[in-house]
Amino acid sequence: MQVYTKILIGMVVGAVVGIFLGPNSSFLPADIYRVEALESLHVRMDADREDSVVPFDRLLGVTRHRVRQLSIVQSRYEMKEDALGKKIKVPSWVEVLFPYDQKLSLRDPDKIIKKAMGNPDVGQSVSVWLRVRTEPLSEGGFAQFPRPVSGIGEHVVTFVRPVGTIFMSMLKMTIVPLVFSSLLVGVASLGDVRRLGRLGGRTLGLYMVTTAIAVSIGLIVANIVSPGNYVAEADRVFLQGQYAGAAGSKAGMAADAPSPMDNILSIIPENPIDALASGNMLQVIFFALMLGIAITLLEKGKGSPIVAFFDRLQNAMIMIIHMVMAIAPFGVAALVADVVGQSGVSVLSALLVYSLAVVIGLLIHGGLVYGMIVKLFTKVPVLRFMGAIRPAQLIAFSTSSSSATLPVSMKCAEENLGVSNPVASFVLPLGATVNMDGTALYQGVAAVFIAQVFQIDLSVMDQLGIVATATLASIGTAGVPGASIVMIALVLTTAGIPTDGLALILGVDRFLDMARSSINVTGDLAVTAAMAAQEGETVQVREKTVVPSGSSEGDSGSDVDSSVS
Repeated sequence: MQVYTKILIGMVVGAVVGIFLGPNSSFLPADIYRVEALESLHVRMDADREDSVVPFDRLLGVTRHRVRQLSIVQSRYEMKEDALGKKIKVPSWVEVLFPYDQKLSLRDPDKIIKKAMGNPDVGQSVSVWLRVRTEPLSEGGFAQFPRPVSGIGEHVVTFVRPVGTIFMSMLKMTIVPLVFSSLLVGVASLGDVRRLGRLGGRTLGLYMVTTAIAVSIGLIVANIVSPGNYVAEADRVFLQGQYAGAAGSKAGMAADAPSPMDNILSIIPENPIDALASGNMLQVIFFALMLGIAITLLEKGKGSPIVAFFDRLQNAMIMIIHMVMAIAPFGVAALVADVVGQSGVSVLSALLVYSLAVVIGLLIHGGLVYGMIVKLFTKVPVLRFMGAIRPAQLIAFSTSSSSATLPVSMKCAEENLGVSNPVASFVLPLGATVNMDGTALYQGVAAVFIAQVFQIDLSVMDQLGIVATATLASIGTAGVPGASIVMIALVLTTAGIPTDGLALILGVDRFLDMARSSINVTGDLAVTAAMAAQEGETVQVREKTVVPSGSSEGDSGSDVDSSVS
């Protein structure tokens, strides 16, 4: 069985684990609260005494990213009248076990919280009362916050998460040395600065055109499907309450994020070593390009030792990738289980139409736009091309990172499509940094969706502004999970849409991140094949022969080339 078949099986297993054994599983008892922002909670030592409040607000947000699990002991209820005048029994206070751990103790130097909690020892759990906030719905009933989750599910994802983290970290470990060495060797191997300029201009131009088309497709699909009209009030209130803190954090990050022009101006690194150490891909690419050009301009033979060294480094990184792929099925299963388990079926179903709108847009862009590029430039059958790049698509989908997929993308380009190393080494790293078509399309759909939920009419000019902003914002967006949500905040602000609406989409952002990362990688490889054909290369899909029944596991080793230039 090939490793990529095992990866598919791992994705299915991970999804099943997430649905049935995740924190938000409807098949497990909801017996804990999972909170991230303690300062947003109203906690008392005695539910009946207003003077027994635990002063978590003094932490001023320093615990925002410190996830805590509060086990439920018992609940108190009260009768409240909903918007339709019906009396309903709802929870008002819940007794939970709160751990006074070492980190909280360090953030409480004056021991104010410790005294309020009865001077517990570090590591001891204290019984406190948590206020449950309820909000009436116009259609009747109440939404409550926070919402309990499964303690068993939390333990399951906590147990499997390190496997996915190790897999991602090992992939990311190869990115900077592989990009730098590949790009340097590729530029030096071109041997002609004019050829480099021609290739670079064509590549960037095609990337920008496809990005603008992607945003336009997203807006068209969102306007036709109108996903915002399918979100029930109860789901909207729940999503806003559940993810309000995270949405505010993302909006704050967007306010501090550099503009597209700042990204362009900061391409030149003041300290190349620092750029390599911090993984600033735009700066790494620029330095590799300049060093490669400089080596090309040296007298014949003087740059050969440098090129030989980095060529061997590139080969070593590829060898590491082969080693990492051995654990890929397990890493993928862990990543998918974590994503599905944290989202939960309830959130996924509430945003089903919105998610479908994004996926439909991505499929149209991937099939039509990229298919047309492949067909026009290389004459390779589109389905055969998609089959050849399937490994990269699967890794991108499971890791939600086009950067982490770069090593596998290069392997697909060179071994499965026959693209030369100089072209693949130049176009793919550039694409992993500036080509974010899937992200741009997602931003267009998200903007229209949030506007529809808030009943905001977007004019033609507003939507054209979204196209321009999303296209520019996609340049330099980090190819890592979740980075694009910060860019969406910029797009929303430009269009006059409340950034509070981010709370509506955060629940399925990671799932859709997987889909759009796969499209980003597809675009990188489609443009790479097109540029190779423009440089006079013959692009060919290399397929392994089918292993007869009863033969040993693996490929026979013979290749069948499918034409193509």
